[in-house]
Amino acid sequence: MGQIITIGGGGFAQADSQLLFERYLLRCLGSKQAVRVCFLPQASNENREYVSKFYETFTELGARPSWLSLFAKVKVGWEKQLLASELIYVGGGNTKSMLALWRAWGVDQVLKEALAKGTILAGVSAGAICWFEQGLTDSVWPLGVLPGLGWLAGSACPHYDGEVERRPAFVAMLAQGEIMPGIAIEDQVAVHYVDGVIKKVLCAVPGKKAYRVDHLGHHELMAELLG
Repeated sequence: MGQIITIGGGGFAQADSQLLFERYLLRCLGSKQAVRVCFLPQASNENREYVSKFYETFTELGARPSWLSLFAKVKVGWEKQLLASELIYVGGGNTKSMLALWRAWGVDQVLKEALAKGTILAGVSAGAICWFEQGLTDSVWPLGVLPGLGWLAGSACPHYDGEVERRPAFVAMLAQGEIMPGIAIEDQVAVHYVDGVIKKVLCAVPGKKAYRVDHLGHHELMAELLG
């Protein structure tokens, strides 16, 4: 399998970000210099300000940023670009549209190959829930259940404390059998998976949490404070 790091909300796009998650992602690659980091911003319609902030952030941190566009003219060799990356970061936005686009181009299969060869996959919001069997998404409104790539077991819900509709919707859908048990991730929290198993939970703000959620309720996961 490999390493997947899911962020419930926050990160470099926030004006007050201290880049704690981004620094952690790079630390996971050890002492490598000028890490090759590729950004997939399809969920945000490839918002140019988002892409610029990504470049600014990872250049500041000493990495070698690039990004893949699937709009306009898609450059030849994008598969090699992804497979040469040591870290692939997926941005937030519309998960359903992003996954449809990925599947149309075969990006999902290339990402699976990259994961198997040791590339770390990470992302926030849409970029967090896309790896699971199911995600609770606002891609369509009201909140609904979306099939994901299925590389992480169960369901996932981001922004668990940042959007008031999330928690009651997740609990109700679980009780009605509309979504499988899974993980709920608050803003400013990341969950690091290795070979499909949680390695650690990290938070950028004290008191933030993630939970395993099933028919018996919420089971808090101990979070390590980044600093």
